[in-house]
Amino acid sequence: MDSAAQPLSPAARRNPVGAHVPVAGRGLVGTGLAYARRVGAEAVQVFVANPRGWATPAGDPVQDEEFRTACAAAGIPAYVHAPYLINFGSDSTATRARSTESLRHSLLRAHRIGALGVVVHTGSAVGRAADGGSRYAEAMSQVREDVRPLLDELDALGEDAPWLLLEPTAGQGSSLCSRMADLAEYTAALDHHPRVGVCLDTCHAFAAGHDLAAPDGVAETLDALVSAVGPGRLRLIHANDSMDVVGARKDRHANIGAGHIGSDAFRELFAHPATEGVPLIIETPDGRHDPDRVEGARHTADLDLLKRLRAEAHPGR
Repeated sequence: MDSAAQPLSPAARRNPVGAHVPVAGRGLVGTGLAYARRVGAEAVQVFVANPRGWATPAGDPVQDEEFRTACAAAGIPAYVHAPYLINFGSDSTATRARSTESLRHSLLRAHRIGALGVVVHTGSAVGRAADGGSRYAEAMSQVREDVRPLLDELDALGEDAPWLLLEPTAGQGSSLCSRMADLAEYTAALDHHPRVGVCLDTCHAFAAGHDLAAPDGVAETLDALVSAVGPGRLRLIHANDSMDVVGARKDRHANIGAGHIGSDAFRELFAHPATEGVPLIIETPDGRHDPDRVEGARHTADLDLLKRLRAEAHPGR
């Protein structure tokens, strides 16, 4: 993104729409921001480590600063998604230790590149308790034990520290947090720290049983989220349609309007007061296996549709 980019409209400033962008090859700027420009993204999300591994690469300080500067100049909010392997509810001490180091790495890199938040999946209670029952209570205790110190480290970074954004899952397995009500106990375990927020994934919520496609389904879901964590903690939305029906507990994303959620729900999402100032990031299929693939074409179409729905939700803005 260059500094000559056009200023965002009032509606775009209320809800910038963007994409998770690739960074392999020429890195954050050469690959990531170039892709963002190509698809018309007003916000970006990136990985700063292999999402399916434990490595914690140092990154390139020069490129980190270039990315920070370019995003700031164009008014592009940036976010980091932490690796998928992180699970503080695991019964493996090695997994918990690696999860701590991995999340710490994402938070520190996010701070260096000027990202506003780090998205982390809320995890699951892996294994069985000594009495053969659920490990839920023990797993939630582990969340507090492992994550709370990282929040103290965030405090030490100062006012520009990134938020830790909890992303409820689709409800698979022994999920610690998939329904909006589950967020209440999860955030309480972290003492309602002022930099703990929520990333709402629409596909996950739908898969977990929140029927966003039903009349008033979006409003009911967002109201439940605010009731669980309080106002101002919804900081990011992953805008993904669902390949599966409501309550399927399957995390399979579809392009906007091409799944069981449908485009109307996203228009309602833009209109709800709880989404004021909240960016939307797509993690939808990019069409890389389409026979006549044009790089980014499906993401461009998703973002164009979201921008139209946003304009319909806020005519005249």
